[in-house]
Amino acid sequence: MKEAAELREEIERLDAIDRLIGEATEMLHLFPDDVAAASDVAVTLGRARDQIDAMEMAASFSGEFDAHGAIVSINAGAGGVDAADWAQMLARMYLRWAERAGFQTRVVDESPSEEAGLKSITFFVRGRNAYGMLESERGVHRLVRISPFDAAHRRHTSFAAVDVVPEIEANEGDVEIKPDEIRVETFKSGGAGGQYVNKTESAVRVIHIPTGIVVASQQERSQAQNRDVALGILRARLVQRAAEERDRQLAALRGERHAIEWGSQIRSYVLQPYQLVKDHRTNVETGNAQAVLDGDIDAFMWGYLQRRGRVAL
Repeated sequence: MKEAAELREEIERLDAIDRLIGEATEMLHLFPDDVAAASDVAVTLGRARDQIDAMEMAASFSGEFDAHGAIVSINAGAGGVDAADWAQMLARMYLRWAERAGFQTRVVDESPSEEAGLKSITFFVRGRNAYGMLESERGVHRLVRISPFDAAHRRHTSFAAVDVVPEIEANEGDVEIKPDEIRVETFKSGGAGGQYVNKTESAVRVIHIPTGIVVASQQERSQAQNRDVALGILRARLVQRAAEERDRQLAALRGERHAIEWGSQIRSYVLQPYQLVKDHRTNVETGNAQAVLDGDIDAFMWGYLQRRGRVAL
């Protein structure tokens, strides 16, 4: 039923593109020399082109889990409070991108920094091909700007790491989580303070002893719900780990893991002394840094997918 719904959606998207092109063709035939009509045709064809680009991007997904939802984790790296602020800026960027793309999102764990920003955050992005698109964002992201936290207004460089794994259903993959291989810890969920502080230990942290993987969930109301969410995230990370060990295909695309610091970034976001966002793997770049930080990152994703296709060939 799920596959049938996805195929129907694909046919509807093709029909919509066909209608747009038909409208443009009819307009040109009816008003061949009308300037206003030509402008409308350009807008209509632009919409069709955007939808074709989106379908072309989707057609490039060939990974085992590309059609799945994604679990995104962002961790502040070198740079102190600026890095924590940068982690929060990245979370905002991806959540805005997901909203524009029509995906559903849900934050399951976040750890605020003492002064500003976030030490870490984990959230789901749910929708078809969410993982296939967001896989390109896995790596270290570097920010250069005049620090709003520096009284001397000096330029600072800060780093944050983005990790993306596919959301895995309970019946998928060959991974079994044995009760004696995990340690479950409970703690009080964070809050805004005052009456909003959670007075019960409903938040859950799960440690997978053989691998050392640690996951947490604190946004659900009950301890049982948070435990289920945390185990789901753990399962996803273990499935991906097993896939990498089995055939190393994802590892070849992922590249080496680096420290979250200078020289290891996949993308740089320079806000001072000029504005430039550049992906160091594909050389895709733009001077409109604000648009990127507002979620306009499709060009970087498409560049990565094209590069991945060339590598596969």
